[in-house]
Amino acid sequence: MGRVVLVTGVSRYLGGRFAKLLSADPEVDSVIGVDVIPPPHDIGDTSFVRADIRNPMIGRIIEHAGVDTVVHMNVIATPMGAGGRVSMKEINVIGTMQLLAACQRADTLTRLVVKSTSSVYGSSHRDPAMFSEDLVGKVPPQSGWGRDSVEVEGYVRGFTRRRPDVDVVTLRLANIMGPGVRTSMTDYFQLPVIPTVLGFDPRLQFVHEDDGLEALRLATLRPVSGVFNVAGDGILTLSQAARIAGRPTVPVPPGLGGLVGTLYRRTGLTDFSADQIRFLTHGRGLDTTRMREVLGLEPRYTTREAFTDFVRSRTVPGSGSSLDVVGQLERGVSHLIGVAAGGPADTGRGGAG
Repeated sequence: MGRVVLVTGVSRYLGGRFAKLLSADPEVDSVIGVDVIPPPHDIGDTSFVRADIRNPMIGRIIEHAGVDTVVHMNVIATPMGAGGRVSMKEINVIGTMQLLAACQRADTLTRLVVKSTSSVYGSSHRDPAMFSEDLVGKVPPQSGWGRDSVEVEGYVRGFTRRRPDVDVVTLRLANIMGPGVRTSMTDYFQLPVIPTVLGFDPRLQFVHEDDGLEALRLATLRPVSGVFNVAGDGILTLSQAARIAGRPTVPVPPGLGGLVGTLYRRTGLTDFSADQIRFLTHGRGLDTTRMREVLGLEPRYTTREAFTDFVRSRTVPGSGSSLDVVGQLERGVSHLIGVAAGGPADTGRGGAG
């Protein structure tokens, strides 16, 4: 008998792709996709149910369909896409609590897969060169998606203790790159000018969207459990990635990263957080031994290949608008540096002769 799988977050790109992939798998009888809005993309033979995981109705859906596997992909990374930070927190944390409560009551459930992030490790100069799954970062994330994911994983561990009969898999994915995915990191590398932290060249690790989906598929169908780092082989430094992307960089003194993040948010180009700026200062590396030896994933793309495929799929912004934005950003960064150095703010008016 095949599996009955419920996938949350199917109206977003990766959730929809995964539901479609799973619905075509011969080991799966049926896939139920759940989200608050209908998916704008093809989800194959997945049965879509319009529902909010923050609502107890999710429990009735699991019970009525006889779901044996839940794949939770509804942890949102960007507050802009969620309607603000408060809404994002409710969806990520309160939604996960409600979903796990429904899973705890489901007698038919035998497997839970949670899509998490390597951001739970945080980032600092005191971190190990490579994080294995049993290590904890010296400076854990304080806000945003990373902080939400730390809380989500805490609730998942509590669920594991309450339902030891359910196999639980948590996937800590590196930053996802590819032709279709959009995140704050992909937005960052599409900026006409990339801000970097003066004196730092962090190590970055990426996973291609296809390899991320394959990791989810293996976690859903294979008899494994536990926590897994998921990333492509090798690393890129930030300066190498910027060169591959064909973007100039502007170094910003340490301590002004938050101000530059505010500047970019106001320009409407990308969504920065303090934790992301720490990551772009210190970087992060992942030990993927368990991914290979236990989960059985051999990524098709290295970190460099995943990033190159992302760059190849993106078009360069129009020259006129890009030059305008470049000028605005360079003037804004120069203004912030001048103010930090104790100089006067530039009012744009000529001084007295």
